[in-house]
Amino acid sequence: MNKKQELTYTSVITGILLAIAFGGANAYLGLRVGMTVSASIPAAVLSMGIIRIVLKRNSILENNMVQTIGSAGESIAAGAIFTLPALFMWSAQWGTAPPSLLEICLISFCGGILGISFMIPLRSVLISNPNENLPYPEGTACAEVLMAGEEKGASASSVFKGLTFAGIYKIITDGLGLFPSQLHYEPKSFKGSGIGIDILPALTGVGYICGPKISSYMLGGGILSWLVLMPLLCFTGNTELNNMTSHEIWSSYIRYIGAGAVAAGGIISLVKSLPLIITTFSKAFKGLNKDNKEENKDIPFKIILFLILLLILIIWLVPFIPVTFTGAVIIALFGFFFATVSSRLVGLVGSSNNPVSGMTIATLLISAFILKASGYDPRSGMVGAIAIGSVICIVTAIAGDTSQDLKTGHILGATPWKQQIGEYIGVSVSSLFIGAILFLLNKAWGYGSSELPAPQATLMKLVVEGVMGGSLPWGLVLTGAFIAVFIEIIGVPVLPFCIGLYLPIHLSMGIMSGGLIRLWSDSKKIDSKSGVLYSSGMIAGEGLVGILLAVFAIIPAGTSTLGDFINISEKISFGSIGGGIAFILLCISLIYNINSHSKK
Repeated sequence: MNKKQELTYTSVITGILLAIAFGGANAYLGLRVGMTVSASIPAAVLSMGIIRIVLKRNSILENNMVQTIGSAGESIAAGAIFTLPALFMWSAQWGTAPPSLLEICLISFCGGILGISFMIPLRSVLISNPNENLPYPEGTACAEVLMAGEEKGASASSVFKGLTFAGIYKIITDGLGLFPSQLHYEPKSFKGSGIGIDILPALTGVGYICGPKISSYMLGGGILSWLVLMPLLCFTGNTELNNMTSHEIWSSYIRYIGAGAVAAGGIISLVKSLPLIITTFSKAFKGLNKDNKEENKDIPFKIILFLILLLILIIWLVPFIPVTFTGAVIIALFGFFFATVSSRLVGLVGSSNNPVSGMTIATLLISAFILKASGYDPRSGMVGAIAIGSVICIVTAIAGDTSQDLKTGHILGATPWKQQIGEYIGVSVSSLFIGAILFLLNKAWGYGSSELPAPQATLMKLVVEGVMGGSLPWGLVLTGAFIAVFIEIIGVPVLPFCIGLYLPIHLSMGIMSGGLIRLWSDSKKIDSKSGVLYSSGMIAGEGLVGILLAVFAIIPAGTSTLGDFINISEKISFGSIGGGIAFILLCISLIYNINSHSKK
C-alpha cells in the first residue's frame, strides 16, 4: 500500500468529476427543498469505490484528495443557489435580461477562492491548535470512513453497518415515502407553538459525535423560538398570526430574529477570538510559523495575500458588483469575518447545520442598507446587494467545507498545502459549471415555480426588497441580536444556542437524540469510538442516498420524474406512527452497536 500518493492525476480527475456531479445534484436539491447535503462523506465513500475497487489503487491520502476536490462542488452549489436565483426572478419580473454566464461564474469563483484563502491561515488556530479541540463532526466522520476502508474487522464493520442501515432508512422514508421524515405537532391550546423532530439518521449521528452539551445548547435555542417567542407573538392578539401555522410564523418572523442572533453571536465569537487570530496572522506574515515538517506546511502566506488582493481588484473592476475599491475591501473584510465564524461553526455542529443563509441575511441587510444610503436606485441597489451577498454566501459555504476537509486531512496525516491546492482546483472547476447548471434549471422550470420554488433565494430576495423598499422588520433583527448578547452574558456558548434559535426545532431535536445516546454511553464509561464509527456510517449512508434521490428527481420518467415514480406514499403509507417506530429502531440500532462492541 502506497500511502504517499496524494495529489495525483487520478485523484484530481476523479475529484473533478465528483465535484461536477455533487454540484449539480445539490443545486437541484437545494432549489427544490431549501437544503443541501454535505458531500464530503459521500465523496469519500465513492472515492474508495472508484480508487480501490475499480482502479485497484490503495492510498488513503489519494482517497482523501478525491473527497477534498469532490466536496467543493456541493459547497459552491450551496452558496450560489441561496442567492443567485433572485437575479433570474427579478429579470422575469422586470422583463430584463437574466444575469450572464460570465457573471455567475465570476461571482462563484471570487467567493470560492476567497473562502479557501481566508480559511488557510486559520488552520493552525482552529484545527491544529489542541486548545480548541473542536469536534468537526463531518470531518471526523469522513476520516473514520476512510480509515475504516483501510481496516478489516470491527471498525470497518461499524461504519458500513451504519451506512447500510441509514441508506435503506433514507430510501424508505424520502424515496418510497412509506413514512414522513419529520414528525410535527401543534398544541391547539398553546397557539403559535410547535414541536417536532426530523427522524433522520444523519442528525442522530451528528448529535452523537457532537455530544450532549452542544446538542442541548442547540435545543435550548429551538425551545426559546418555538415554545416561547412564537406563542408570545400569538398572544398579542394579531388576527393574521392566529391564522398562521407554526411553520409560517417561523418563516415570517423567527427567521429574522434568528438571523440577527446568528450575526450578533458571530461578532461576539470573532471579538473573543481576535487575539489568537491576530497572533496567527502576525506569525504567518512574518514567516515565524514555518515548519519543516511536511504535514504542517500550508500554502505560503505571501501567495494567499496576493490572491486576496487580486480578488479585491477583480470585485472592484467587474461592472455587475457596484462597489468602489473601498467597497471591495469591505467585502473582503466581511468575507474574512464570516469565513472565521463559519469555520468555527462547522467545527461545532457540522457543515450540514451551518446556518449559511442566516449569515447571508446579515450581509444582505448591511449591504442593501449601505447601497440605499449611497443613492442607488432600487433596481440597481437590489442587484448589487444580491451580488455582494452571493460572494459572501459562497465564501461562508466554502470556508466551512475547507475546514472539514482540512480536519479530515489532519487526522489522516495528509499534507495541508496539497489539500489546499485540491480545494482551489475543485472550486475553480465547479465555478465554471454552476452557471450552466443554474441556466439549465431556470430554463427547464423557472425559479419560483412549484417544481423549483428556490425557498432560500426567495427569502433573500424578500430581505433585499424589504430594505430597499423600507419594509424590513428591523425590530425583529435587533431582538435576535440582543438575545445573543444576553446569552453571552449568562455564560452559555452563544453560537450553538443562536443556531438552534435560527434553525427549525425539528433539526435540534434530531441532533439531541444522538446527544442523549452519547450521554448514556459516557455514563456507562463505554468507549465512544464504536458509536462515532457507526454514526459516521449513518451520516455517509444518508448523504449518499440523498444525492441519489436528488439525481432521480431530475431524471424524466413519463410525465413525471423518476423520483416521483418511486414514491408510493399515495398507495402505501405507515404515517407518523410508522415514522416514530422507525426512529426508535434507528436509535436502538446505534445503542445496540455501541453496547455490542463494549462487550468485546
